[in-house]
Amino acid sequence: MAYYSGVMNRYNLVSFAGLFVLMAIAWAFSSNRRKVNWRVVIWGTLLQLLLAVIIFWAPGVDRWFNLLNDGFLKLLSAAQAGQKFVFGSLGDGTGDAQKLGFILAFQAFPTIIFFSALMGLLYFWRVMPMLIRAFAAVFSRFMRVSGAESLCTATNIFMGIESFTCVRPYLATMTRSEFCTILTAGMATVASSTMGLYVLFLKDVFPGIAGHLMMASVLSAPAALIMSKLLLPENDRPDTLGINPKIPPPGDAGSLDAIINGAMAGLQMVLGVTALLIAFLGLLALANMLVGAGGRLFGAELSLGGLLGYLFYPLALVTGIPPADATFAGNLLGLRLVATEVPAYQQLAAAIANHSFSNPRSPLIIAYCLCGFAHVASLAIFTGGAVALVPERRADIVSVGLRALVAATLACLMTGTVAGVFFHG
Repeated sequence: MAYYSGVMNRYNLVSFAGLFVLMAIAWAFSSNRRKVNWRVVIWGTLLQLLLAVIIFWAPGVDRWFNLLNDGFLKLLSAAQAGQKFVFGSLGDGTGDAQKLGFILAFQAFPTIIFFSALMGLLYFWRVMPMLIRAFAAVFSRFMRVSGAESLCTATNIFMGIESFTCVRPYLATMTRSEFCTILTAGMATVASSTMGLYVLFLKDVFPGIAGHLMMASVLSAPAALIMSKLLLPENDRPDTLGINPKIPPPGDAGSLDAIINGAMAGLQMVLGVTALLIAFLGLLALANMLVGAGGRLFGAELSLGGLLGYLFYPLALVTGIPPADATFAGNLLGLRLVATEVPAYQQLAAAIANHSFSNPRSPLIIAYCLCGFAHVASLAIFTGGAVALVPERRADIVSVGLRALVAATLACLMTGTVAGVFFHG
């Protein structure tokens, strides 16, 4: 963490201007520019800036931030005890297994199961519902969005697709704009269970990364509301407007049942992530072969990652990343879009370890921008999950899916941009 050093440099100013550029992009592609709820935009932006001021500039917050980071790392250490018992030296990469290097399946994926079980227990003990209702009340009160989408957005700060169950009673009567919002919130934030995986990648090369990623998920919640309501403004009156819905009680029989159910949900998540990585990385390799072959016909060396890197290069510049690092940042953002954030964070960790960045602000902004499920695989997961809960609204949910993915991508970029405004270290 770094405190305010007196004067904003040009990159901080670029990041500040980038906030308005990103919102202008969303507004330009809005389905109805005249219907935009500017209260969401204004209060959402102010809320993000206020949180960032506290995170980066508030006197004494550095100590609490470090405590938060250290606490998360201790949880991560506890999570590794189980995987070491089950997988032996493969679980922690010690002994003879050290020669094999990092193995994602044995040294990272088990942490998802641990954190999923922990979240299940905290939800049963009503710790999570208390935090979720606090965030939801802030969103509803200041941004004038419906209670259902506020509740779902707040839940996504801590949980994943299971957040839809919190608003299940309201799904049947939701508007298209509300559906866009809950899909955007799901893809713009990260579940605590998966966050442990990212921390595991970066903790040895990025001091304080756990605290930063926790803050990134919080900042992305209002960003998701902003971008969603810019791209698909509300045309109707939601049933829960002005109402703060109650969180349904957990269906667990006790603490042990909550742990078991959480662990089983984590296992399903591990299997899903494994399947998606195998499928999408394989398809990405195939697409690279085809693009490369097409490029060679015209005497050019092309790749899908490079093409997406060109697409995201100007957006990386807008966030305040220096030009020398923007190409690499664009490549990582493109990789996240088609192959999930897991390989993108792995490449970010390798780049930091190799001292590949020209400016220390670059890895920080990239880490914030990547902290979200804004990729094609998640679009399928969240859309499918919502349709499974309310199949009669399938057409409405599917019709807003692509717009929600764009909104989530812009929301993650906005979160990185906010970090870029206040970072001076």
